[in-house]
Amino acid sequence: MTDTAPARTTTKAEWTSDQEPRWCPGCGDYSVLTAMQLMLPELGALPEETVFISGIGCAARFPYYMDTYGMHSIHGRAPAVATGLAISRPELDVWVIGGDGDMLSIGGNHLIHAMRRNIDLTILLFNNQIYGLTKGQYSPTSEVGKITKSTPVGSIDQPFNAVSVALGAEATFVARTHDMDRKHMQETFKRAHAHKGSSLVEIYQNCNVFNDGAFAAITKKDKRDSMLIQLTDGEPIRFGVDKEFGVISDQSGNAQVVKVDDVGEASLIVHDETCENSSMAFALSRLSSGPYEPTPMGVFRSVKRPEYAKVLNQQIAVAKEQNGEGELHELLRSQPTWIVE
Repeated sequence: MTDTAPARTTTKAEWTSDQEPRWCPGCGDYSVLTAMQLMLPELGALPEETVFISGIGCAARFPYYMDTYGMHSIHGRAPAVATGLAISRPELDVWVIGGDGDMLSIGGNHLIHAMRRNIDLTILLFNNQIYGLTKGQYSPTSEVGKITKSTPVGSIDQPFNAVSVALGAEATFVARTHDMDRKHMQETFKRAHAHKGSSLVEIYQNCNVFNDGAFAAITKKDKRDSMLIQLTDGEPIRFGVDKEFGVISDQSGNAQVVKVDDVGEASLIVHDETCENSSMAFALSRLSSGPYEPTPMGVFRSVKRPEYAKVLNQQIAVAKEQNGEGELHELLRSQPTWIVE
């Protein structure tokens, strides 16, 4: 037998920086921050092995309030910066923080490729359907007809569905939660963190100044039983105060809400988050046309695929074994070069 040091335990205080959060009073970001600071000690994670990388926006202040390593990076580029870190330091826990504008507008290209490559990142996408930091312009997730400072007669843009985007980009873990339920957030974050590969969690997050109540029709406590569809792996998809509603797949392969008494439980979709074919998860992501209809919450997809950094570093090790360390000077001059005077 060998003696091993006991695992070090931490407290919320050890994850909380000395910076005072600068969000508007009542902002949903506070709920997410508290959920994170309470959850990380339960994971057995360590601050010195954890990194939070963000872009630009209200959510992007997150790294300041975590007593970990972190970087407040460039607008939309957090997934790209995090990709470099996750590849070069695969032993670290790398979290990516951003909003719907940051991640799905200028950062959309970086986001989809980080997910496609299956980089080992835990990505939290705060979706409040508005640009908050720049004072209330419409965002890539704002609904059609949204009246804002930049769309005074209503948005004509078709909004992104963040879960659908992630599934289309072949993310290996995709989930949704909301800022009004700390327990659900923490359970979802734990699942995402445990996944090896790209994990995306969309968080419905209230902006009480520029888009207050955007999700109230489904996330208020008295609405949740009838409006939130909790996805549980291996179980028929049912919801409602008395579980009177369910979800079926119609003849076109679309997900559809029905009364269980009308079709029988045997007709309901049995949720399979581990299915390699993401078509049913995609159909579930399209079930609601907006946060005013019954909306799925929880894990849509969780599948295994080789993690990018692991495979890349294996290739580098083989190349070093076959060719040696190599010389940067020789590489830069291995092709014709010119001196510009």
